[in-house]
Amino acid sequence: MSTYRLSNLLSPAAVAVIGASPRPASLGRAVLDNLRNAGFKGEIGVVNPRYPEIGGFKTVRALAELSFVPDLIVITAPSRTVAKIVAEAGERGVAGAIIISAEMGRGKGSYAEAANRAARKSGIRLIGPNCLGIMVPSSNLNASFAAHMPRRGNLALISQSGAIAAGMVDWAAVKNIGFSGIVSIGDQLDVDIADMLDFYAADIETRAILLYIEAVTDARKFMSAARAAARVKPVVVVKSGRMAHGAMAAETHTGALAGADAVYGAAFRRAGMLRVFDLRELFDCAETLGRVSAPRGKRVAILTNGGGIGVLAVDRLAELGGIPATLSKDICDKLDAVLPPSWSGSNPIDITGDADAERYAASLEVLLADPDNDAILVMNVQTAMTSSAEIAKAVIRVVGEERVRRSFFKPVFAVWVGADDTVTKAFDAASIPNYLTEDDAVRSIINLVRYREAAQLLTEVPPSLPKEFDPDTEAARLVIEKALREGRSWLDPIEVGALFAAYQIPMVPTLAAADADEAVAWAEPFLAQGVTVVVKVMSRDITHKSDVGGVVLNLTSADAVRTAVGEILARAAKLRPKARLEGVIVQPMIIRRKSRELTVGIADDPTFGPVIAFGHGGTGVEMIDDRALALPPLDLPLADSLIARTRVSKLLQAYRDVPAVKDGAVALTLVKLSQIAADFPEIHELDINPLLADEGGVVAIDARVLVRKAERKFAGLGNSTFAVKPYPSEWQRHLVVKDGWRVLARPLRPDDEPAIHEFLKHVTPEDLRLRFFAAMKEFSHAFIARLTQIDYARAMAFVAIDEATGETLGVVRIHSDSIYESGEYAILLRSDLKGKGLGWALMKLIIEYARAEGLKFVCGQVLRENAAMLGMCRQLGFEAKTDYSEPDILNVTLPLTDESARAAAKS
Repeated sequence: MSTYRLSNLLSPAAVAVIGASPRPASLGRAVLDNLRNAGFKGEIGVVNPRYPEIGGFKTVRALAELSFVPDLIVITAPSRTVAKIVAEAGERGVAGAIIISAEMGRGKGSYAEAANRAARKSGIRLIGPNCLGIMVPSSNLNASFAAHMPRRGNLALISQSGAIAAGMVDWAAVKNIGFSGIVSIGDQLDVDIADMLDFYAADIETRAILLYIEAVTDARKFMSAARAAARVKPVVVVKSGRMAHGAMAAETHTGALAGADAVYGAAFRRAGMLRVFDLRELFDCAETLGRVSAPRGKRVAILTNGGGIGVLAVDRLAELGGIPATLSKDICDKLDAVLPPSWSGSNPIDITGDADAERYAASLEVLLADPDNDAILVMNVQTAMTSSAEIAKAVIRVVGEERVRRSFFKPVFAVWVGADDTVTKAFDAASIPNYLTEDDAVRSIINLVRYREAAQLLTEVPPSLPKEFDPDTEAARLVIEKALREGRSWLDPIEVGALFAAYQIPMVPTLAAADADEAVAWAEPFLAQGVTVVVKVMSRDITHKSDVGGVVLNLTSADAVRTAVGEILARAAKLRPKARLEGVIVQPMIIRRKSRELTVGIADDPTFGPVIAFGHGGTGVEMIDDRALALPPLDLPLADSLIARTRVSKLLQAYRDVPAVKDGAVALTLVKLSQIAADFPEIHELDINPLLADEGGVVAIDARVLVRKAERKFAGLGNSTFAVKPYPSEWQRHLVVKDGWRVLARPLRPDDEPAIHEFLKHVTPEDLRLRFFAAMKEFSHAFIARLTQIDYARAMAFVAIDEATGETLGVVRIHSDSIYESGEYAILLRSDLKGKGLGWALMKLIIEYARAEGLKFVCGQVLRENAAMLGMCRQLGFEAKTDYSEPDILNVTLPLTDESARAAAKS
């Protein structure tokens, strides 16, 4: 429902420009000229009360005077008039408006807020304000003030910057790259990045989506849309402001490590998007994605006439995580048959500097047939002995023949060093990605590989509660509530220990002492066993104890403990005179000589909510700067992936006489922290540094936990602070329908795809037509994947399963609109199960869910002939009204609150 009316807006039958001026340099005149020059085939209206004619178009004084109703209006009028124009357009039945006008302000009382309020009354969609406009080549639509119109293609660009969008158009014109659409969204008053991701994810003309982002506003909606889009096609993102200061006030090491851009990087990774770091790389990705599919693996064969450039390519490939393809004996024999004895005999396949077109073609044919590589990089260094242009023609011919022969074509990439424009244009015309350097080419290949890997990871859905442990949430809740009740922000060391014990995170025994005498009493049992002790300052106002000399190690006697306590408290009082000193803590010295010092924790990002951090620990943690972040919830595979992104991960393996860290111990600790964040949004920051890890497992040596009153960041039920909503296992239900039939209803999962395929075989063509409003002859993997791979933030689907047989019986789903106000439902049952009460039970369940999520309405569309569904809707309290744009369809609506019921009655 986030795409409501966007098809009308992006493929309008008629357009009107409001605010056009006869001045050649005006925005309105530029838009009007672009509409005409693009060859828009629909009607174009111009509204301006001051001039009878503009640019050859007759004008009208007001929108109501147009002889037709435009699907789209483009507003370039003064900002103070925009809200009135939007209201008039809504009353006239206009589907969407592009607000190019700037200086509309933000928030309550602004021109923008007034325009948005006017749009909500009629359902008109708004793009902008302060935007370049939109360009849709397939519709011959250029409703923008860009200098050029892009050619038609299969890339979609969504940009928060009008200048970036215009620059992409200029670049694409040079490179012969086409677009399915370019949308400059500006200030995102209504239509935002997530809405456009939803639209282009479903657009059959779009092969890949490019994003330019400056900031995300609704992180959960963004993540939901991005994950859904990335499951079906590549999404490439570049974000500005990477070097900006971190958004979080750092109270702990974890807070300091989790800077704003690092959190964006974690979000992009979790969403399955491919992040690039500058416009050149974005252009390269556009070039690659516009021409080839992602390789099935990362084994790359490199064919070249220059050994040096081949070695550079292999080095870069290995550096970025690719694999130089191995040449089997059979392939070497085949290459021997077409190459001189002087060829390299290995990858890179150096066919020597005198290689001609015939030698290149023969070698490429062998490599294309080799099952041991996934992609081929063909490189040529221009020489006086052969013609680079003729070699390029040969490569293009072989690639073209291969595309005709095979349904899945192994991607081929080209680097022609020193070649002129004719070679580049030939490769462009043949849709072979080509680059200036081997570095650009290898980076683009690996980017495609990373996209495919990320898309595969998206099919995994972490459970709400990992199975590996059973935490005592009640004990932890008592600790946190006590601190909040007493007005404290920091848990004391004893409370931290109790929290960790509740979540089975091993921690060194920690004892609190108010003075030296009590510290000695606590230390003596350890000293008697020959264990040395540590004494640390205890203060809620001193974040890093070592900063004030607040830690003394290796104390071996009672006198040493007594002396250390006095010195610690004296130093702390001198260096931090305003700090409240509660005393000291006493711990036994944990000496694990072959352990690794790690840091793990939770930080709270103002945009994306909780993030989990992992990295190299110790007092130099910020200086070492070896850390990675991930958005929760985590399961063990996701935790392993987080660990693998750090340098310290290599030290967790065995080396020399140091045994490997206990398998899974660190990953499980991260999963436990993720669960703590899920259970207690009151935890604002949590930092364990160091966490010692060795062959025996892990143990926390020092930790701090900052708590505050929980705030809901996102709409919906359950954990309202996670940008990625956990799998809602709490919604599993055991239903009993007619005749005692027991049915399990649970949230749908990606691994239900085979069962859904089988289920659809038991639905008659007529029932499929009533559900999908069209004849459905077959269901592709991509179609079922879109049905099953939901992330529960804006959508929910329950699958009904026979508890006795395990067979899938039906599915009911709901998808909320872009403002989380109403949800559109759909339901489908096996055709042989009608009349047994299952449909009624599933509808009751989805209504219960919608109400719990805070939605105000449940709505749907039902064919007028579907008497059974209409009858059930009326019994459930839905009101049915004719859809005047589709007379065969009834719109059914169920108010879920008293307020929404009153609003529905008035309408």
